[in-house]
Amino acid sequence: MLEKKRPRATASGKSSAAGKKPARRKYADTATVREVFTRLRAQNPEPRGELEYVNPYTLLVAVVLSAQATDAGVNKATRALFAAADTPQKMLALGEDRVRDHIKTIGLFRAKAKNVIALSRILVDKHGGQVPRDAASLEALPGVGRKTANVVRNIAFGEPTIAVDTHLFRISNRIPLARGKTPLEVELGLLKIIPQEFLLHAHHWLILHGRYVCKARRPECARCVIADLCTSSEKTV
Repeated sequence: MLEKKRPRATASGKSSAAGKKPARRKYADTATVREVFTRLRAQNPEPRGELEYVNPYTLLVAVVLSAQATDAGVNKATRALFAAADTPQKMLALGEDRVRDHIKTIGLFRAKAKNVIALSRILVDKHGGQVPRDAASLEALPGVGRKTANVVRNIAFGEPTIAVDTHLFRISNRIPLARGKTPLEVELGLLKIIPQEFLLHAHHWLILHGRYVCKARRPECARCVIADLCTSSEKTV
């Protein structure tokens, strides 16, 4: 009969098995998740995205333009753009050169102007000039990825989606709520654990919290309403 291997002893005399750290939990427990969102809701009952828009089409364009740009910078550029073109038909009539002139203060403005014209043409040709509600049709548009589609579906159509940006990705892993190595993993994890009553506004609460309180370099834990629920090693209180 083969002899069973025993755990190796460490320098302290303890077995290596005994010295292992407990595995990190992938998800926060149910009570913690509910308490986090209860407090965020109490602090800001009706959170709103910070991009300015006048209809689902201008929302879509604004979110496409916001990639690698600040919401404030996008808003500054789009006020005049949307005054001139608030439908895909008007945007096509405006033309790529004039769109580019309107958004030249935004990063990657040349590529973004091209995408705005291309997606506007598809909306006219395939969707009757309307922004589609389903994720697949949205993600088929130039410049539109999963995050952009989720933002549009959530804000324009009231779908309970989770749009994972850098802020949300950071704090979901930091608190933690749902750990993940990719935005998709975090998104699916949050959809799994967040109670239905919080889902519509959940990503707004987390994005705003990450943008203004739970910052990347210096989280402002002293004014955080969920600091006592957070187990991050980066806590400053």
